[in-house]
Amino acid sequence: MNKGITDFPARLSSIAAETEKTLNQLLGEVPIAGEIARPPRLVTAMRYAALDGGKRLRPFLLVETAAVCGVARAGALMAGAALELVHCYSLIHDDLPAMDDDDLRRGRPTVHKAFDEATAILVGDALLTLAFDVMSRDEVHTDPKIRVALISELARAAGLGGMAGGQMLDLAAEGRFDSKRALTEKEIATLQAMKTGALIRFACRAGAILGQADKVEFAGIDRYGAAIGQAFQIADDLLDVEGDAKTLGKAAGKDAAAGKATLVAALGIDGARARLKELVAEADAALAPFGTKSDILRVAARFVAERKT
Repeated sequence: MNKGITDFPARLSSIAAETEKTLNQLLGEVPIAGEIARPPRLVTAMRYAALDGGKRLRPFLLVETAAVCGVARAGALMAGAALELVHCYSLIHDDLPAMDDDDLRRGRPTVHKAFDEATAILVGDALLTLAFDVMSRDEVHTDPKIRVALISELARAAGLGGMAGGQMLDLAAEGRFDSKRALTEKEIATLQAMKTGALIRFACRAGAILGQADKVEFAGIDRYGAAIGQAFQIADDLLDVEGDAKTLGKAAGKDAAAGKATLVAALGIDGARARLKELVAEADAALAPFGTKSDILRVAARFVAERKT
């Protein structure tokens, strides 16, 4: 058996710890060059939001995809930290009363509950902005063209045609702005590919960008990222139906209560589980150009589909 299969939990934990260390350094109290001051309350709230939580799956995918493409770990970790800052920002804004109105995140009060709504909005803004600061740094890659490519891709994954746009589609599907209507399976897949899948897909593409993968390799990584992005959201929707708040660290059953458009609702639980199997097989096939050196990514696809939290 390939060693990558047996040591997956250790590798996931290792990259999470290294990401935590990097984030801790980035969110220090002392201003860096070009900054005037770092307000203590804002720094404290940013650290509350970004540290001590989560599996750091997106940085893991970025670092491991980069490794498959022959990239040194240090630059990939810095890029992964930038991506995690975007992810943390998205959770803060997603939890706000105007959005999903959640009280718990990772088993503790959400940022707007622990602090206040104004602080939570500013924390999200500051984390998002810092992410692009970090991604622009030489530590990510010495070639500015590579850094610009990463910044461009991250902006598109997080913005209008990606995560933010997907959130708007999600709110519209709830009937926030007009009369509610049932979405087709294709429409739900598009919404989820934007809202959740875009950052996961970017994590994989970023590793390939750092490694300057050829067209065949890049296409394979892109297909892999798209497949596990969809698998992640289906698994998340299944957990919302079948999980409990204590295990999940957040409220369960809210999607159904809000009438959210999900593939679990469209396909049923059995249909959703069947789709998950198809997506894992698709992810596995997409990695064919890399052979056994991508086994860790194959295991990651199964982890995404089978996770319990």
